[in-house]
Amino acid sequence: MPYVFGTDLRARLAARLAAFERRPIEDPELRQAGVVLVVVKSEATDEAALLLTKRPDSLRRHAGQYALPGGRLDPGETPTEAALRELHEELRLELKPDAILGLLDDYPTRSGFRITPVVVWGGVVEAIDPDPVEVAYVLRVPFSQLDDPVIPRLRPTEEGKPPVLSAPLPVMGSEVFAPTAAMLYQFREVAMRGLDTRVAHFDQPRFAWK
Repeated sequence: MPYVFGTDLRARLAARLAAFERRPIEDPELRQAGVVLVVVKSEATDEAALLLTKRPDSLRRHAGQYALPGGRLDPGETPTEAALRELHEELRLELKPDAILGLLDDYPTRSGFRITPVVVWGGVVEAIDPDPVEVAYVLRVPFSQLDDPVIPRLRPTEEGKPPVLSAPLPVMGSEVFAPTAAMLYQFREVAMRGLDTRVAHFDQPRFAWK
């Protein structure tokens, strides 16, 4: 198993993220947000996994969609501070800044945000008790599923426009779409494979535009 959860994997992920020259977006018209990719141990095996949430159908924005924990910045916050705060609010997992492994490229959304993905080491998490107002349930996506060659799946849009990116994931029985899928894909490429793959140009499906 190439992605055994432990100190060796943590060091490898951190080294690849440190070597990655991330691209921020400097656009004051876009509101800032931070999301967090939390590396944890799988429940049934020694494999590493990422946490993915399902949003409740009752939410006003992006109801029922799969997402990474996160949200918009509060006044005076940095993206990393917002990501860790949202992780605690949504999943009741409290991590310190020294858990941060690195950052990926900012991603511009159709809904008017520039999202900064923050990669953190979550450790061995036996149980997760999410806030039911913000999270319907939590999935652990094994690294082996992220490493599947079926990712990314690209759907053509209008002529000359970038395709819509999605990631089929057996653990959820379907697929997740950009922007979340774009960040999962870049995590796979940069942190797991040591590549410089860019994803900010990939489009999102219309249901994610609002």
